[in-house]
Amino acid sequence: MKTALALIFQGDPETWGIIGRSILFSFLAVGFSLIPGIPIGIALGWQKTRFRNALIAIVMALSALPTVVIGLAVYSFISRAGPLGFLGILYTPAAVVAGEFFLALPLVISVVVSAFREIDVRFVETIETLGLPVLKKLKLAVVESHNALVSAAVMAFARVIGEVGVAMMLGGNIRGLTRTMTTSIAFDTVKGDYERAVSLGIVLFLIAIFINIVSTARTRRK
Repeated sequence: MKTALALIFQGDPETWGIIGRSILFSFLAVGFSLIPGIPIGIALGWQKTRFRNALIAIVMALSALPTVVIGLAVYSFISRAGPLGFLGILYTPAAVVAGEFFLALPLVISVVVSAFREIDVRFVETIETLGLPVLKKLKLAVVESHNALVSAAVMAFARVIGEVGVAMMLGGNIRGLTRTMTTSIAFDTVKGDYERAVSLGIVLFLIAIFINIVSTARTRRK
């Protein structure tokens, strides 16, 4: 345990490189997922279309899929034999971020949908009667539901930073390039480097505590 803590507090370059890389990949994936996720979630939660319930059911199912299934789906597209194989991004940071993007997206949409199902009906009716442009409606909706959007981002970040299937399948666990905390824990445990595995496990645990504190604080403010 002392050796594991030393890797963290004494600034071991490789350990901190893995930590920083994991946070960066997760941050980018969640950030990109919010761009389409928020408007899609608002549309599904707000607009009563014919196929809304079916679409919401699909999104909910996708948000519960095992990470290896999502990794397999993305792999089939970006591998050499896949339709996007010409991009050559397999086993690169871009592949990991892309996989985590698709992991975060359905979760973001589902949280936003749930929030807009509970939004004040008077707000929706007011927006509709004002005849505002779509972008203006979207802006007002984001302001009204900012707590839910923050919760969606926090939950998505928690999901992607703790996953291992996507990062392993698409990134290949390459040292100094695509190795993340979860893939390093799995790899280091197998090869007997328990100190680094434990140190990274401690960091993940601390991140999980921080995320729960943020989520609880946001809930109390509602």
